[in-house]
Amino acid sequence: MVSFSGSSLFDGQPGPVKVPQDCHVIFVSDMFVEDYGGGAELTSEALIQRSPFNVFKLHSADVKLETLESGVDKHWIFGNFSNVDAALIPTIVSNLSYSILEYDYKYCKYRSPEKHSDIEQKPCDCHNQMNGKMISAFYYGAKSLWWMSERQQDRYHQFFPFLSEVSNVVLSSVFDENTFATLKTLRSKYENTERSGWVVLGSSSWIKGTEDAKSWCEESGKDYEVIWDLPYPEALEKLASSEGFVYLPKGGDTCPRMVIEAKLLGCELHINDNVEHANEIWFQTDNLYDTECYLYAARDRFWQAVKEDMSYNPTVSGYTTTLNCVEHRYPFEESILSMIGFCDEVVVVDAGSTDGTWEKLVELKESHENLVIHKEKRDLDHPRWSLSVDGLLKAQARSLCTSHFCWQQDVDEVVDESDYEKIRNITRNFPKQLELLALPVVEYWGGPEKVRIDVNPWKWRLSRNLPHITHGPPAQLRKYDNNGDLYCARGTDSCDYIRLDNYEPIPFATFYTDEAHNVRMKAWNSNLNDDSDLEILSYYESWFNRVISELPSVFHFSWWNIERKVTSYRSYWTGFWESMYNEKYDDIAENNVMFDCPWTEVTDDMVKERSQEFSDKLGGWIWHQKWNGEVTTPHMKISREVPKTMKKWIDSESSKSFK
Repeated sequence: MVSFSGSSLFDGQPGPVKVPQDCHVIFVSDMFVEDYGGGAELTSEALIQRSPFNVFKLHSADVKLETLESGVDKHWIFGNFSNVDAALIPTIVSNLSYSILEYDYKYCKYRSPEKHSDIEQKPCDCHNQMNGKMISAFYYGAKSLWWMSERQQDRYHQFFPFLSEVSNVVLSSVFDENTFATLKTLRSKYENTERSGWVVLGSSSWIKGTEDAKSWCEESGKDYEVIWDLPYPEALEKLASSEGFVYLPKGGDTCPRMVIEAKLLGCELHINDNVEHANEIWFQTDNLYDTECYLYAARDRFWQAVKEDMSYNPTVSGYTTTLNCVEHRYPFEESILSMIGFCDEVVVVDAGSTDGTWEKLVELKESHENLVIHKEKRDLDHPRWSLSVDGLLKAQARSLCTSHFCWQQDVDEVVDESDYEKIRNITRNFPKQLELLALPVVEYWGGPEKVRIDVNPWKWRLSRNLPHITHGPPAQLRKYDNNGDLYCARGTDSCDYIRLDNYEPIPFATFYTDEAHNVRMKAWNSNLNDDSDLEILSYYESWFNRVISELPSVFHFSWWNIERKVTSYRSYWTGFWESMYNEKYDDIAENNVMFDCPWTEVTDDMVKERSQEFSDKLGGWIWHQKWNGEVTTPHMKISREVPKTMKKWIDSESSKSFK
């Protein structure tokens, strides 16, 4: 089925065009055959009529932001698009699945480098100008690029070599069933007829070279006729009865269909080097059947490739690390199983657990073929042991991933099954220029009623599996102790995404804008007794709930059971940070951020009592400074429910808390 936007270049369209939901493909063009019967329009129509999908024809002048939004889940094909607002191209690149059918040279402002040189009397340099760079970025974002000739493709790749990374296919001009039938009928009709006269294509277009063709005929003593605005069937009839066809374009004409039609109708050809398809194998042959077979298959070749573009389904590797997760009561099994739900493989690297964690991983492996487990025992007595079980261990886990994309998740984080398909959809439409994406994190505090505001609501999460991406402290925060061992300056936890060659941070995209940050900080510093402050808190809460309803999110259970977390501070985290930052914390009351005594004097009963106090009075706290016991901090509530997969772990943790 083919539907039409209903407007042309010559009549206005009141309001933005919305894409019909029952279509699968949107074909964008300046004009269609309903507007003008040029070569590009005929090729586009031949493709559209052969489509196995419902196609919606959309005039390029009708492409608006609202139109893009209404068709964000469709596959788009851009033919000639001179009337598309250039300001929309970044939006198209970032959000749409699309292919490009290039008929000429749109990187040039005249759409012809030779015409550019003729008009401005200097070589075309558009590839170095803003228009050329914008067009190349647009083309680079496409799922596939379709060219009219090999020379056209090569010329583009000469100026923009990175386009060779995209799927590139030379299509040539395309003909429909009626044209093939007409050509066959005309060949039979004039098979035994003496042919006479030459045909010249009349055109006001500079590139078509009409005057040069006429001059050649006159100099060669050829009887000729200039055909101008002749109805298409009559033009084909004229070619079928003529001796020859002369066509001498002044610039590169990528695949002029009248040259092909003249050949298939038995005309002698006089053409120049600007007919770019002239030396391609399918055209050079004397066997017209071979030429027809090549052209006939073009439509199905095109749609089969588009079908693959539409079903593009890149693979995802999830990865995480473990160390004595049973002892620390992490929901590591739930975390790993949640990744198995949407990842093609899940890689787990264990740092040498001695508490039964490794044995649990082996059990999981037995029932999940896509789980890859690897043990890498670390020296926990080494002064810099924390880096070896955190950022550097993540780097090793990542290096074992084999998929197109990588998803990093800690063992106290879980993805709800309702977000699995959202993650896969992001990978299908991941912008080509993007390497790393940050996504929302729900940070619980003491249970489901409180979600933290004091920490960033995002985390680096989804990235391309590129060899230069790894984990570790960034260059400006890398330090070395007297033994030459790496440690971190404050400002990193050694898990940053960095380049392997120079340790510089990997640029990333995020939903979290400066405006959102400013509102969050106002909400975090709000006075809970001030109505205007509470309004800001409510606004931020509403914004965050919208974000996590639209984007795949990760639920973080680090502070779900505050007693468990405080206990781990006593036994584990102080030593971890000492190792990470090459700092020594004497076990004295002044250095204890949670109690007014040394950690060695903190009893289990004290942990229970203080944990209950943290849960009741705080909505979060970053333990860079001690809490004074009086300040209350804000939190927010979320509409999303706790992932069902966490019920068993939550029940277990609840039975151990505040008893």
